[in-house]
Amino acid sequence: MNFDMIQAAAGRLKGHARVTPMLTSPFLDDIAGRRVLIKAECLQHTGSFKFRGGWSAVSALTDNALKTGVIAFSSGNHAQGIAMAARAHGAPAVIVMPSDAPQMKIDNTRTLGAEVILYDRETEDRDEIGARLASERGLTLIKPYDEPQVIAGQGTTGLEIAEQAAALGVTSGDVMVCCGGGGLTSGIALALAEMAPAMRVRPAEPKDFDDVTRSLVSGKIEHNAAHSGSICDAIITIAPGNITFPIMQAHCGPGVVVTDDECLRAMGLAFSRLKIVVEPGGAAALAAALFHPAQFDGDAVIAVATGGNVDPAQFVRALDTL
Repeated sequence: MNFDMIQAAAGRLKGHARVTPMLTSPFLDDIAGRRVLIKAECLQHTGSFKFRGGWSAVSALTDNALKTGVIAFSSGNHAQGIAMAARAHGAPAVIVMPSDAPQMKIDNTRTLGAEVILYDRETEDRDEIGARLASERGLTLIKPYDEPQVIAGQGTTGLEIAEQAAALGVTSGDVMVCCGGGGLTSGIALALAEMAPAMRVRPAEPKDFDDVTRSLVSGKIEHNAAHSGSICDAIITIAPGNITFPIMQAHCGPGVVVTDDECLRAMGLAFSRLKIVVEPGGAAALAAALFHPAQFDGDAVIAVATGGNVDPAQFVRALDTL
Protein backbone atom coordinates (compact mmCIF):
# COMPACT_ATOMS: atom_id res chain seq x y z
CA MET A 1 0.00 0.00 0.00
CA ASN A 2 1.64 3.24 -1.13
CA PHE A 3 1.12 6.71 -2.57
CA ASP A 4 1.49 5.46 -6.15
CA MET A 5 -1.63 3.34 -5.66
CA ILE A 6 -3.56 6.42 -4.56
CA GLN A 7 -2.47 8.30 -7.65
CA ALA A 8 -3.47 5.36 -9.84
CA ALA A 9 -6.87 5.20 -8.13
CA ALA A 10 -7.30 8.93 -8.75
CA GLY A 11 -6.80 8.27 -12.46
CA ARG A 12 -9.51 5.59 -12.50
CA LEU A 13 -11.87 7.78 -10.46
CA LYS A 14 -11.46 10.86 -12.64
CA GLY A 15 -14.76 11.71 -14.25
CA HIS A 16 -16.63 9.26 -12.01
CA ALA A 17 -16.21 10.54 -8.44
CA ARG A 18 -17.26 14.04 -7.46
CA VAL A 19 -14.65 16.52 -6.31
CA THR A 20 -16.47 17.44 -3.10
CA PRO A 21 -16.28 21.00 -1.77
CA MET A 22 -14.38 22.36 1.22
CA LEU A 23 -16.86 24.42 3.23
CA THR A 24 -16.42 27.11 5.89
CA SER A 25 -18.63 29.03 8.28
CA PRO A 26 -17.74 31.93 10.60
CA PHE A 27 -20.40 30.65 13.02
CA LEU A 28 -18.62 27.29 13.34
CA ASP A 29 -15.28 29.07 13.67
CA ASP A 30 -16.68 30.95 16.68
CA ILE A 31 -17.77 27.73 18.36
CA ALA A 32 -14.43 26.00 17.75
CA GLY A 33 -12.32 29.02 18.64
CA ARG A 34 -10.33 28.58 15.43
CA ARG A 35 -10.86 28.26 11.71
CA VAL A 36 -12.73 25.09 10.72
CA LEU A 37 -12.69 23.69 7.18
CA ILE A 38 -15.21 20.95 6.38
CA LYS A 39 -14.55 18.49 3.55
CA ALA A 40 -18.11 17.58 2.50
CA GLU A 41 -17.82 13.93 1.46
CA CYS A 42 -21.49 13.60 2.37
CA LEU A 43 -22.04 15.09 -1.10
CA GLN A 44 -20.16 12.25 -2.81
CA HIS A 45 -22.05 9.74 -4.97
CA THR A 46 -24.16 7.44 -2.72
CA GLY A 47 -23.82 10.04 0.05
CA SER A 48 -20.43 8.92 1.32
CA PHE A 49 -16.69 8.79 0.63
CA LYS A 50 -17.13 5.02 0.31
CA PHE A 51 -17.93 5.42 -3.38
CA ARG A 52 -14.26 6.28 -3.94
CA GLY A 53 -13.00 3.00 -2.48
CA GLY A 54 -15.77 1.01 -4.10
CA TRP A 55 -15.01 2.35 -7.57
CA SER A 56 -11.27 1.99 -7.05
CA ALA A 57 -11.57 -1.67 -6.07
CA VAL A 58 -14.17 -2.70 -8.66
CA SER A 59 -12.44 -0.87 -11.51
CA ALA A 60 -9.19 -2.71 -10.73
CA LEU A 61 -10.76 -6.18 -11.19
CA THR A 62 -10.22 -8.41 -14.21
CA ASP A 63 -13.00 -8.96 -16.73
CA ASN A 64 -13.49 -12.52 -15.44
CA ALA A 65 -13.85 -11.31 -11.84
CA LEU A 66 -16.36 -8.68 -12.92
CA LYS A 67 -18.40 -11.26 -14.79
CA THR A 68 -18.57 -13.56 -11.74
CA GLY A 69 -19.40 -10.73 -9.34
CA VAL A 70 -18.35 -9.18 -6.05
CA ILE A 71 -19.34 -9.47 -2.41
CA ALA A 72 -18.91 -6.99 0.43
CA PHE A 73 -20.00 -6.58 4.03
CA SER A 74 -21.05 -3.18 5.32
CA SER A 75 -23.44 -1.31 7.59
CA GLY A 76 -24.49 0.66 4.53
CA ASN A 77 -22.05 3.16 3.06
CA HIS A 78 -19.49 0.71 1.67
CA ALA A 79 -22.48 -1.36 0.55
CA GLN A 80 -23.84 1.47 -1.57
CA GLY A 81 -20.44 2.40 -2.95
CA ILE A 82 -19.75 -1.18 -4.07
CA ALA A 83 -23.29 -1.61 -5.42
CA MET A 84 -23.11 1.53 -7.55
CA ALA A 85 -19.61 0.74 -8.86
CA ALA A 86 -20.55 -2.88 -9.61
CA ARG A 87 -23.68 -1.84 -11.51
CA ALA A 88 -21.66 0.62 -13.61
CA HIS A 89 -19.20 -2.17 -14.47
CA GLY A 90 -21.93 -4.74 -15.21
CA ALA A 91 -20.92 -6.91 -12.25
CA PRO A 92 -23.35 -8.73 -9.91
CA ALA A 93 -23.03 -7.60 -6.28
CA VAL A 94 -23.94 -9.34 -3.02
CA ILE A 95 -23.86 -7.22 0.15
CA VAL A 96 -23.92 -8.62 3.69
CA MET A 97 -25.47 -6.00 6.01
CA PRO A 98 -26.35 -5.94 9.73
CA SER A 99 -30.07 -6.20 10.34
CA ASP A 100 -29.96 -3.05 12.52
CA ALA A 101 -28.46 -0.90 9.76
CA PRO A 102 -30.51 2.23 8.94
CA GLN A 103 -33.38 1.21 6.67
CA MET A 104 -32.43 3.93 4.20
CA LYS A 105 -29.03 2.29 3.65
CA ILE A 106 -30.58 -1.15 3.18
CA ASP A 107 -33.18 0.19 0.75
CA ASN A 108 -30.64 2.23 -1.21
CA THR A 109 -28.32 -0.76 -1.59
CA ARG A 110 -31.13 -2.87 -3.02
CA THR A 111 -32.22 -0.03 -5.32
CA LEU A 112 -28.67 0.09 -6.71
CA GLY A 113 -29.13 -3.51 -7.84
CA ALA A 114 -27.33 -5.47 -5.15
CA GLU A 115 -28.58 -8.62 -3.42
CA VAL A 116 -28.73 -7.80 0.30
CA ILE A 117 -28.21 -10.50 2.94
CA LEU A 118 -28.96 -9.42 6.50
CA TYR A 119 -27.23 -10.75 9.64
CA ASP A 120 -27.33 -10.18 13.41
CA ARG A 121 -24.12 -8.40 14.38
CA GLU A 122 -24.42 -9.60 18.00
CA THR A 123 -24.66 -13.32 17.20
CA GLU A 124 -23.28 -13.79 13.66
CA ASP A 125 -19.86 -13.19 12.12
CA ARG A 126 -19.97 -11.09 8.95
CA ASP A 127 -16.47 -12.19 7.97
CA GLU A 128 -17.53 -15.83 8.10
CA ILE A 129 -20.69 -15.14 6.11
CA GLY A 130 -18.81 -13.16 3.49
CA ALA A 131 -16.02 -15.73 3.14
CA ARG A 132 -18.52 -18.58 2.86
CA LEU A 133 -20.63 -16.90 0.19
CA ALA A 134 -17.54 -15.82 -1.74
CA SER A 135 -16.34 -19.42 -1.79
CA GLU A 136 -19.73 -20.91 -2.67
CA ARG A 137 -20.46 -18.49 -5.53
CA GLY A 138 -16.95 -17.66 -6.73
CA LEU A 139 -17.36 -13.99 -5.82
CA THR A 140 -14.53 -11.54 -5.22
CA LEU A 141 -14.62 -10.23 -1.65
CA ILE A 142 -14.02 -6.49 -1.33
CA LYS A 143 -13.48 -5.65 2.34
CA PRO A 144 -14.74 -2.29 3.65
CA TYR A 145 -11.40 -0.96 4.87
CA ASP A 146 -8.61 -3.56 5.09
CA GLU A 147 -8.17 -3.78 1.32
CA PRO A 148 -5.38 -1.94 -0.55
CA GLN A 149 -7.48 -0.80 -3.51
CA VAL A 150 -10.20 0.47 -1.17
CA ILE A 151 -7.63 2.40 0.88
CA ALA A 152 -6.19 3.82 -2.34
CA GLY A 153 -9.60 5.08 -3.42
CA GLN A 154 -10.29 6.66 -0.03
CA GLY A 155 -6.87 8.27 -0.18
CA THR A 156 -7.97 10.38 -3.15
CA THR A 157 -9.92 12.43 -0.59
CA GLY A 158 -6.54 13.44 0.83
CA LEU A 159 -5.31 14.63 -2.56
CA GLU A 160 -8.30 16.98 -2.75
CA ILE A 161 -7.89 18.14 0.85
CA ALA A 162 -4.28 19.18 0.23
CA GLU A 163 -5.19 21.19 -2.86
CA GLN A 164 -8.37 22.78 -1.52
CA ALA A 165 -6.92 23.68 1.89
CA ALA A 166 -3.89 25.30 0.27
CA ALA A 167 -6.23 27.38 -1.91
CA LEU A 168 -7.83 28.61 1.33
CA GLY A 169 -4.46 29.44 2.85
CA VAL A 170 -4.22 26.38 5.13
CA THR A 171 -1.13 24.23 4.74
CA SER A 172 -0.70 22.91 8.29
CA GLY A 173 -2.86 21.73 11.18
CA ASP A 174 -4.90 18.72 12.22
CA VAL A 175 -7.19 16.82 9.84
CA MET A 176 -9.94 15.06 11.77
CA VAL A 177 -11.35 11.95 10.11
CA CYS A 178 -14.37 9.91 11.24
CA CYS A 179 -12.76 6.53 11.84
CA GLY A 180 -14.08 2.97 11.88
CA GLY A 181 -11.63 0.39 10.59
CA GLY A 182 -9.29 3.06 9.29
CA GLY A 183 -9.56 2.85 5.50
CA LEU A 184 -10.28 6.54 4.99
CA THR A 185 -8.01 7.63 7.82
CA SER A 186 -5.03 5.66 6.57
CA GLY A 187 -5.65 6.61 2.93
CA ILE A 188 -5.82 10.33 3.72
CA ALA A 189 -2.75 9.99 5.96
CA LEU A 190 -0.71 8.42 3.15
CA ALA A 191 -1.83 11.11 0.69
CA LEU A 192 -1.09 14.01 3.00
CA ALA A 193 2.29 12.59 4.03
CA GLU A 194 3.29 13.22 0.40
CA MET A 195 1.17 16.22 -0.54
CA ALA A 196 0.97 18.24 2.70
CA PRO A 197 3.38 16.84 5.31
CA ALA A 198 2.66 19.67 7.77
CA MET A 199 -0.90 18.36 8.14
CA ARG A 200 -1.51 15.70 10.79
CA VAL A 201 -4.36 13.22 10.40
CA ARG A 202 -6.24 12.24 13.57
CA PRO A 203 -9.11 9.75 14.02
CA ALA A 204 -12.45 10.74 15.55
CA GLU A 205 -14.38 7.89 17.18
CA PRO A 206 -17.55 7.44 19.24
CA LYS A 207 -17.37 6.80 22.98
CA ASP A 208 -17.02 3.09 23.82
CA PHE A 209 -15.92 2.34 20.22
CA ASP A 210 -12.50 4.01 20.35
CA ASP A 211 -10.41 1.01 19.29
CA VAL A 212 -8.15 3.05 17.00
CA THR A 213 -7.55 5.74 19.62
CA ARG A 214 -6.60 3.10 22.19
CA SER A 215 -4.51 1.17 19.66
CA LEU A 216 -2.47 4.27 18.84
CA VAL A 217 -1.75 4.71 22.57
CA SER A 218 -0.84 1.09 23.29
CA GLY A 219 1.03 0.46 20.04
CA LYS A 220 -0.96 -2.70 19.32
CA ILE A 221 -4.37 -3.52 17.87
CA GLU A 222 -7.04 -3.11 20.55
CA HIS A 223 -10.59 -4.45 20.33
CA ASN A 224 -13.96 -3.06 21.38
CA ALA A 225 -16.01 -5.12 23.81
CA ALA A 226 -19.36 -4.36 22.15
CA HIS A 227 -20.58 -4.78 18.57
CA SER A 228 -23.33 -2.16 18.78
CA GLY A 229 -24.66 0.55 21.05
CA SER A 230 -23.92 3.86 19.34
CA ILE A 231 -25.93 5.86 16.80
CA CYS A 232 -22.66 6.17 14.82
CA ASP A 233 -23.29 2.88 12.98
CA ALA A 234 -21.06 3.83 10.05
CA ILE A 235 -17.91 3.83 12.18
CA ILE A 236 -18.54 0.98 14.61
CA THR A 237 -15.91 -1.70 14.13
CA ILE A 238 -14.36 -4.26 16.45
CA ALA A 239 -10.74 -3.26 15.77
CA PRO A 240 -8.57 -1.43 13.25
CA GLY A 241 -7.41 -3.42 10.24
CA ASN A 242 -4.14 -5.30 9.91
CA ILE A 243 -3.26 -3.14 6.89
CA THR A 244 -4.71 0.16 8.12
CA PHE A 245 -3.29 0.17 11.65
CA PRO A 246 0.44 0.23 10.74
CA ILE A 247 -0.26 3.12 8.35
CA MET A 248 -2.12 5.05 11.05
CA GLN A 249 0.57 4.20 13.58
CA ALA A 250 3.20 5.69 11.25
CA HIS A 251 1.32 8.79 10.14
CA CYS A 252 -1.51 9.72 12.55
CA GLY A 253 -1.71 11.79 15.69
CA PRO A 254 -3.81 10.89 18.77
CA GLY A 255 -7.50 10.20 18.42
CA VAL A 256 -10.40 12.24 19.78
CA VAL A 257 -13.41 10.48 21.32
CA VAL A 258 -16.86 12.06 20.98
CA THR A 259 -20.30 11.26 22.39
CA ASP A 260 -23.48 10.47 20.50
CA ASP A 261 -24.99 13.74 21.76
CA GLU A 262 -22.03 15.70 20.40
CA CYS A 263 -22.49 14.04 17.01
CA LEU A 264 -26.18 14.98 17.00
CA ARG A 265 -25.29 18.59 17.81
CA ALA A 266 -22.69 18.62 15.04
CA MET A 267 -25.29 17.27 12.62
CA GLY A 268 -27.68 20.06 13.53
CA LEU A 269 -25.01 22.72 13.15
CA ALA A 270 -23.85 21.30 9.81
CA PHE A 271 -27.38 21.62 8.51
CA SER A 272 -28.08 25.09 9.92
CA ARG A 273 -24.71 26.66 9.09
CA LEU A 274 -23.47 24.70 6.05
CA LYS A 275 -26.77 23.44 4.59
CA ILE A 276 -25.53 19.86 4.41
CA VAL A 277 -27.01 16.64 5.79
CA VAL A 278 -24.55 14.52 7.78
CA GLU A 279 -25.21 11.17 9.47
CA PRO A 280 -24.09 10.57 13.09
CA GLY A 281 -20.92 8.65 12.25
CA GLY A 282 -20.14 11.15 9.51
CA ALA A 283 -20.33 14.01 12.01
CA ALA A 284 -17.79 12.65 14.52
CA ALA A 285 -14.87 14.62 13.06
CA LEU A 286 -16.84 17.88 13.10
CA ALA A 287 -17.98 17.14 16.66
CA ALA A 288 -14.35 16.73 17.69
CA ALA A 289 -13.37 20.02 16.04
CA LEU A 290 -16.26 21.97 17.55
CA PHE A 291 -16.59 20.57 21.04
CA HIS A 292 -13.06 19.50 22.01
CA PRO A 293 -11.05 22.70 21.36
CA ALA A 294 -8.44 21.88 23.99
CA GLN A 295 -7.39 18.87 21.90
CA PHE A 296 -6.03 21.12 19.14
CA ASP A 297 -3.21 23.58 18.61
CA GLY A 298 -2.90 26.03 15.77
CA ASP A 299 -5.24 28.35 13.95
CA ALA A 300 -7.15 25.84 11.82
CA VAL A 301 -8.56 22.33 11.85
CA ILE A 302 -10.01 20.35 8.93
CA ALA A 303 -12.94 17.99 9.55
CA VAL A 304 -14.08 15.40 7.02
CA ALA A 305 -17.89 15.05 6.94
CA THR A 306 -17.76 11.47 5.72
CA GLY A 307 -21.38 10.54 5.04
CA GLY A 308 -24.95 11.80 4.92
CA ASN A 309 -27.08 8.66 4.85
CA VAL A 310 -29.29 9.23 7.87
CA ASP A 311 -32.82 8.05 8.56
CA PRO A 312 -35.35 10.91 8.89
CA ALA A 313 -36.18 10.14 12.54
CA GLN A 314 -32.51 10.34 13.50
CA PHE A 315 -32.11 13.58 11.60
CA VAL A 316 -35.08 15.10 13.45
CA ARG A 317 -33.24 14.32 16.71
CA ALA A 318 -30.28 16.27 15.41
CA LEU A 319 -32.41 19.26 14.45
CA ASP A 320 -33.95 19.24 17.93
CA THR A 321 -30.50 20.13 19.34
CA LEU A 322 -30.53 23.54 17.65
